[in-house]
Amino acid sequence: MDLQLLTKAVGDLDEPKVLGMLKEFAASNPTAEETAAVVSACQKGMTIVGDLFDAKEYFVGDLIFAGELLSSAIAILKPVMGGEETVNTGKIILATVEGDLHDIGKNIFKSMSEAAGFAVYDLGIDTPPNAFVEKIKEVQPQIVGLSGVLTLALDSMKNTVQAINDAGLRNGVKIIIGGNPVTEEACKMIGADAYTTNAAEGVKICQGWVS
Repeated sequence: MDLQLLTKAVGDLDEPKVLGMLKEFAASNPTAEETAAVVSACQKGMTIVGDLFDAKEYFVGDLIFAGELLSSAIAILKPVMGGEETVNTGKIILATVEGDLHDIGKNIFKSMSEAAGFAVYDLGIDTPPNAFVEKIKEVQPQIVGLSGVLTLALDSMKNTVQAINDAGLRNGVKIIIGGNPVTEEACKMIGADAYTTNAAEGVKICQGWVS
């Protein structure tokens, strides 16, 4: 398997090539180490996609496609990944906050996080603060991701962070917010640890927290 070629194919969003290479690889009875290297090559390709998006060469549609491509790639590799051992990066609880029904950005972030080895618990859209609190108690994640596209989502994010705080769980988790309306100012107002409008950058932040 030419890992650099795979990275380039992912970066180019060349779906037939990526899936063809991965199917061939999965059929070759690879070791868990070899599979980990292939997953890593796919991740590097996603970083290229993120960089091209930042450079305005790729658009949101490309990011959505990249997220779907990554999900397909992981589905092919899952059987040869050596069970759950690859998911050892950390746990992320993720949801679109109450009052917001957008999930494209959340889903892209989820695909990229899973590819980076995180176990992601996706609570879906329009998620009330208490649902976050209950799930944090249940799975004890290192990271909570709040997603939203509408301006009103900022208030919901603030309420969610407040609820996590009130439940005495805030010190145990890092909170990242993502979506169109988030800014540094909003991040401070909400009480989150970080914000991002770019899924690939968000995953890098999360990796930094757990490393």
